[in-house]
Amino acid sequence: MSDPAPPSDPPKKLYIETVGCQMNVLDSELVVAQLRREGYELTDDLRQADTILYNTCSVRQHAEDKVYSALGRIKRLKDRKPEVRIGVLGCMAQKDQERILRRAPHVDLVVGPGQLGRVSELLQASQDEGRPQLAVSLARNAGKTLEVLDSFPTFDPDRVASPEPTPQGSSPHQAFVRIQMGCDKFCTYCIVPSVRGPEQGRPPDLIVEEARRLVGQGVKELTLLGQTVNSYKYKHGDGRISRLSDVLLALHDLDGLLRLKFVTNFPLDMTDDLLQAVRDLPKASRYLHVPAQSGCDAVLKRMKRLYTVTQYDEMMARIRETIPGVAVSSDFIVGFCGETEESFRKTVELVERSRFKNSFIFKYSPRAGTKADERFADDVPEADKKRRNTELLAVQTAISLEDNRPFVGRTVEVLVEGPSKTAGKRNEADPDASSSASGVSQMTGRTSCDRIVVFDGHRRQAGHLLPVVIEQVSAVTLFGRVVTTDSHPAPAPAPSPEAALR
Repeated sequence: MSDPAPPSDPPKKLYIETVGCQMNVLDSELVVAQLRREGYELTDDLRQADTILYNTCSVRQHAEDKVYSALGRIKRLKDRKPEVRIGVLGCMAQKDQERILRRAPHVDLVVGPGQLGRVSELLQASQDEGRPQLAVSLARNAGKTLEVLDSFPTFDPDRVASPEPTPQGSSPHQAFVRIQMGCDKFCTYCIVPSVRGPEQGRPPDLIVEEARRLVGQGVKELTLLGQTVNSYKYKHGDGRISRLSDVLLALHDLDGLLRLKFVTNFPLDMTDDLLQAVRDLPKASRYLHVPAQSGCDAVLKRMKRLYTVTQYDEMMARIRETIPGVAVSSDFIVGFCGETEESFRKTVELVERSRFKNSFIFKYSPRAGTKADERFADDVPEADKKRRNTELLAVQTAISLEDNRPFVGRTVEVLVEGPSKTAGKRNEADPDASSSASGVSQMTGRTSCDRIVVFDGHRRQAGHLLPVVIEQVSAVTLFGRVVTTDSHPAPAPAPSPEAALR
């Protein structure tokens, strides 16, 4: 008899925490895919982890403070288990570099967003060499343009070569696909051009190949990512230029794909060909996220946003005229340097006339290394920032609720994402709601215009398009029930073109 095979080593455990935008979520997925091939399994228990990674954001101070606090807490675990590898990844790693190692000397690797493909190699090096590993890209002013670009390597090669499941908590039916990295807009408040590098578009054939692989794995919804995604351009060797509208057209007919989205857009780059593609391609989501940041020209000029309020209004008019039933969301910064009460009033007026589906509203946070921090005083008192934030949020919430109310009685098409995380909200909206029957879960999904819909259903419905009749609404959520073949609601009277599209 042959000797029994020796027992295999237990899988290594990886804990990863992600702060920030969708681009960071995608970066984390790529790192997880890389380490899974090295034998790692994900865990949500820090105490079990062999490797602990924090993928960071530098857009606001709060995001950085959160990571430094986590690093402080994790030191006690490192003292008890010195073999545990701790890494700081992403934008904060590129921005702070050696400062992270000075503040948290127990960290084993610091890796910028342009070097994430090396995480596995750097983990091994930190263990073999017994010292921290630092891998960051060149600063924007540290070399010629091509040298800086070369320090931000080719996009997502691991994803194209060997696609992997997404991290725990992600829907297997949704995926992000990066089509652009970096930014050349240089808004004065923003650190992204410094930490993400120069703007560069990914070759369309690689985008299509990755999308085809993902859809082949069961992905139903793709979200295309770029810092200013609608400024995407790729120049081919024969001189042809591919734009975002061309990419949407190339992806649209992938068999099995149900929906296409893209974020985030820059107002000046909202071209007619893109709007027409969203209008004409049935799988394109009738949803656009277009940050305005302020409704005051003087503030926009200090922000170096490159457009005026009039230009933003004209863009909104073209969007509404071209795409019936479109939903638009926005971003705003309140309390930016020099923002007066009159300036803030103009922002409120922009929100009121634009009637965004929702807005993400933030208090201005000075970022070291940005032009605003160098040139302007942070002269708006914190109390005024908080008050303006609260007031603008209240204005937006009222608009969102008012615009959601007409959905009651309508039937909308929902792409089901999975079990709902907002069960408590429905109980608040309807205290008499009964508990789900056996085998029924509270599910969630989104309409083509990106409105969240919650309903009682089954987990097996995830990844499917379902008709749902809306019965209640809040400012952020529509609540309804699935329309079955033997349970058709009466049609809502005189539905608008917007209702028909949704």
